[in-house]
Amino acid sequence: MARPTSSHVARYDTANVASAPDGRLFSPTFDRNAPPLIAALAPWFAGGSGPVLEIGCGTGQHAGAFALAFPSLDWWPSDPFPEHRASARAWRAHLRLPDREILDLDATGDWPAAPGVRRLGPLAAVFAMNVVHIAPWAVAEGIVAGAGRALAPGGALILYGPFKVHGDFVGEGNRAFDAGLRADNPAWGLRDVAEIEALGRDAGLTFATLTAMPANNRLIVLQKTTALAN
Repeated sequence: MARPTSSHVARYDTANVASAPDGRLFSPTFDRNAPPLIAALAPWFAGGSGPVLEIGCGTGQHAGAFALAFPSLDWWPSDPFPEHRASARAWRAHLRLPDREILDLDATGDWPAAPGVRRLGPLAAVFAMNVVHIAPWAVAEGIVAGAGRALAPGGALILYGPFKVHGDFVGEGNRAFDAGLRADNPAWGLRDVAEIEALGRDAGLTFATLTAMPANNRLIVLQKTTALAN
C-alpha cells in the first residue's frame, strides 16, 4: 500500500509536536502548507475587509501567517482545545499581532449564536483547515450550516484538506490516510467534495471553486448567495 500523503494529529500538545517555552506549538506541516495556501487564498482575501473566523486553528501558526498576509482582514482564530488556544495566542504575541481572545467554539453546536461570534457581525469568510476529516461528520454539518447563517452576503466558506472527488481518492496515499484515520476512529475519514457541496446547498451556499493543492489536498470554496428563510 502507498504511504499516506499526510500524517494526522487531531490534538497538538507538547508530547507530540515541538514547542517553545512561551507556549507556541509547531505544526509539522506548516512550512509546507502556508506558502501555497496564501497564494490560493489571495484571489478571495487580498484587499478584502471584514472579520474572518477560523474554525479549528490548531497551533495557530497558519492564523498568524494569514493575519500578516492579509492585513486588511480581521482574522479571528477559534479552537475547542485550551492548549491550541494558548498556542495561537502565543503565536500572535510572537508575531507582534494585536492580542485578542482566541474563541472557544464547538462546531457541532450553534456557534453563530456564541457571544464572541455575534460581536463580530456578519462574517466575510469562514475558514477551516484540516478539520472535517479528523472529526465526526456532525462537525462538517455544523461548520457548513453555521456558515450559512453567519456569513455576510457574498461571503465565503473555505475548507482545506484531503478530500475524495466524485467518490474517488486523489492518489493511493490518501486512500491509505483514510484507512488510518478510520482505524483510529470510525467516525473520521476523508469526505467527498460532493457531500460538502450538498451541505452547502442546504445552507444557502453555492459551490464556487475546487483548487488542487500540494500533497493531494484540495481547497473548496462555497459562497453565500441565498438568504435562508427564518
